[in-house]
Amino acid sequence: MKVMNTVADLRAVLSEARSVGATIGFVPTMGFLHAGHASLMEVSVVANDVTVVSIYVNPLQFGDNEDLASYPTDRAGDLRTCESAGVDFVFAPSAEEMYTAEMSTTVAVSGVSEPLEGASRPSHFAGVATVVAKLFSIVGPCRAYFGAKDWQQTQVVARMTIDLSLPVEVFACPIIREPDGLAMSSRNVYLTADERVQATVLRRALLVGVDLVESGETDATRVESALRKTISSASLAEIDYVAAVPAQTMVADGPLDGDVRLLLAVRFGKARLIDNAGCRTIST
Repeated sequence: MKVMNTVADLRAVLSEARSVGATIGFVPTMGFLHAGHASLMEVSVVANDVTVVSIYVNPLQFGDNEDLASYPTDRAGDLRTCESAGVDFVFAPSAEEMYTAEMSTTVAVSGVSEPLEGASRPSHFAGVATVVAKLFSIVGPCRAYFGAKDWQQTQVVARMTIDLSLPVEVFACPIIREPDGLAMSSRNVYLTADERVQATVLRRALLVGVDLVESGETDATRVESALRKTISSASLAEIDYVAAVPAQTMVADGPLDGDVRLLLAVRFGKARLIDNAGCRTIST
């Protein structure tokens, strides 16, 4: 495994790989890697000749009073995780390498980026879309792997990729969970012992919602009410949002129909956790 710190170096090795017909898999991350990230790498390693992982904490996707300054890091551990997964190249640029001058260009994806996370964190998805577009430009034609835990993000990236005709296939891979159901997240480290126990309510709430939809409930408001009721049983939980929406558009417009995504964001102390689950309405 080789670590690259410059755009020129990464482009050079990937150009050489493509010259002999190699396929490229790409896993963009912000580091502090866990088993969820490793699962994306493993999928890429199986599906592609060469796998690249980027490690870069992108300041553009953090809003005011968010945890950019305290975002957890573990570079040595990250490199061990990448090597164990069979990654070929790690791209770990400096801030100066990624943003060599004051940025005059940003990427905004309307529609799918606006509700839920977009409403709670207004600048977040513009920051995500901008850095991902930049990384896709650096890596070039590839298959890119994202975790479905950030479901709305995967839809934003997929929409951007289609709209800009980027030579990238975007894949959303299954959520990896702890044995008690909590979705793996770099921010789980912020949880106290009591908060960690109570955070398992998120998965339970999603399962309640899935059962309702798959039992025939098509009223999004009723599904969301059930999610809120379950989450509120945890005294330390502070709900940011819950939603039952069409899986691709993120906006409920009339009765739920077809593929549905249940999404939530809940705070436990310093930790703001997101999670989601997919389900499908009963065909009529």
